[in-house]
Amino acid sequence: MDDQTDQTRKPRADAVRNRERVLEAAKLVFNAGGPEASLEAVAKRAGVGIGTLYRHFPTREDLFEAVYRREVEQLSELAEQLKSAKDPVDALRRWLRSGVEFVATKKGMVATLALAVQSGSELHAFSFERLTKAIGSLLDRAITAGAMRADISPEDLLRAFFGMCYMHDQPGWQASVLRMLDVFVDGLRAQPAAKTKARRTAPAKAPVKRKR
Repeated sequence: MDDQTDQTRKPRADAVRNRERVLEAAKLVFNAGGPEASLEAVAKRAGVGIGTLYRHFPTREDLFEAVYRREVEQLSELAEQLKSAKDPVDALRRWLRSGVEFVATKKGMVATLALAVQSGSELHAFSFERLTKAIGSLLDRAITAGAMRADISPEDLLRAFFGMCYMHDQPGWQASVLRMLDVFVDGLRAQPAAKTKARRTAPAKAPVKRKR
């Protein structure tokens, strides 16, 4: 019985590994080559036959959607991991920087995903809910620690983030966005109350009299 169980489990384990290899390869290929990148290139990078790819993902759209969902899930998992980071602002910054890679992959699939991710679709609802929850948990932690201003919502932060990503569309856009993210996050830091109060209450300096 044990031998039979092992024999039935092994193909399933291999299938899972093959699927993960295909998804990881697809992410890299679509990130670099855009929507015109071939499925043959994905299969070759994954080290599997094209038949294996099609058994898991019968159409290009199926593969794109699976990659997209996987990226969203990984960002959600990353947010959970970053909750234990010592610096809550740095944790949020690291999550946003990882999000740039997600957008780069999404840009490579944007033509095919355009309808699937349109507002109101199930895939759009899935991604919006997961990403809002992920970034919200990190934002709340930073606000609670008094390290970030409290007048910004997770939705505001996501809109600003995606706005920065999609306003840049030239080669090398990721480097520009990463640079702007640092400026943006630093601008959201809460001003220390003591310094703010000191600036408001500091007496004006007496004018310097010049000798004649």
